[in-house]
Amino acid sequence: MPAPQNAFKAALARGETLFSCWLGFAHPYPAEVAGHAGFDWLLIDGEHAPNDLPSITAQLQVLEPLPAHPVVRLPMGEDWAIKQVLDAGAQTLLIPLVESAEAARALVRATRYPPEGMRGMGAALARASRFGAIADYATTANAEICLLVQVETRAGLAALDAILGVAGVDGVFIGPADLSADMGYPGRPDAPEVQAAIEDALGRIRAAGKAPGILSDDEAAVERYLACGAQFVAVGVDVAILGAALRARAARWTGRGS
Repeated sequence: MPAPQNAFKAALARGETLFSCWLGFAHPYPAEVAGHAGFDWLLIDGEHAPNDLPSITAQLQVLEPLPAHPVVRLPMGEDWAIKQVLDAGAQTLLIPLVESAEAARALVRATRYPPEGMRGMGAALARASRFGAIADYATTANAEICLLVQVETRAGLAALDAILGVAGVDGVFIGPADLSADMGYPGRPDAPEVQAAIEDALGRIRAAGKAPGILSDDEAAVERYLACGAQFVAVGVDVAILGAALRARAARWTGRGS
């Protein structure tokens, strides 16, 4: 029996556009709520949310039977961390702050079993292989791994064409917040110079045959990104959505007097 098909990777390869919400609560219960909301994929954030391996694993478990595909963003591209989340059952990873083709090639190697890569051969212990029940896991898993790299600096944009030439990189996600800060516009991803850089990058990614990705809760910006070819698009963050809804509800009912 082979490794499970990565439906998210297959959909990107077909050119489909897939929408997402960022998961920042670091807990399976709100992740399960989001999993029933109708998104195509969900991002379990290990970079800016307080996630660790057990909390990531728990969210992978509750999302497994649901249609929304879980994507795990690690805080860094360390080999050992990649190995652990893949063994925990993740099939799609988003790795931040990639600034060179060399870094992208190292990430490809870290996500693949030999001879294509250097992922450790511990599948018999792993949730990914159903704890050894998928007998052919180690020989079939490579083809189902989806690697997304995050470009979010001027250095990354300068190396974008070289990164796009790396076999095994399925998509490139442009990080608007960090890119705007690196370009000298902290907190202003809507600055015209930043938007021009983002839209140019999305078009270059799509033209290279890779999937372009982006995050924005601004509907007008999302429409522009889609017109530039964006394929995997996050349109909100669960923590921000809840925070805004709670503040609006509190403002409606507090301060009314006795």
